[in-house]
Amino acid sequence: MSIEKLKENYPVQIRWIHFPLHPETPHEGWSLARLFAGRDIEPMKRQMRELMAEAGLAYRERTHTYNSRLAQELAKWADTQMDNQAIHDALYRAYFIDNINLSDIGALVDIASDLSLDGNSARQVLEQRSFRRAVDADWERARQLGITGVPTFYKNDLAVVGCQPYETLERFVKTLMKTQSDD
Repeated sequence: MSIEKLKENYPVQIRWIHFPLHPETPHEGWSLARLFAGRDIEPMKRQMRELMAEAGLAYRERTHTYNSRLAQELAKWADTQMDNQAIHDALYRAYFIDNINLSDIGALVDIASDLSLDGNSARQVLEQRSFRRAVDADWERARQLGITGVPTFYKNDLAVVGCQPYETLERFVKTLMKTQSDD
């Protein structure tokens, strides 16, 4: 994975800021055909497969999209409990490989438990929406920065949007390091 390789080669720190991707999606989700009604989705699917392969990411063709709001709230909480990459990797796998409904509290609790997080605490956080405001703040920050897609890598008013090959992210990091050393 490109992010892990960057961490090995450069002094980068990743801070996750959540983004409202299709926030209108209902709990039960929508088929991709419904989400992209009237559009030929085969080229989009092909492009996604190619991008994921190029980035070295596992990917299985999805049939549905789900509202990720509760998953974002779970991730925000999990970031306070453990190494922050593990929850994001697990949620990626659930969504892009296992086609799990990320708005289902039971499924999210299972994901948290699989990472040795306390399942009862995870359920409580989700049911009480304890991290709702924190995710609202992330959404507002993303809006202020003009972020329109995920992932977006952002620092010092520079951004790289979308699933990118390692070389593109490396150029981004090198540019940031150069601007820091010029200051």
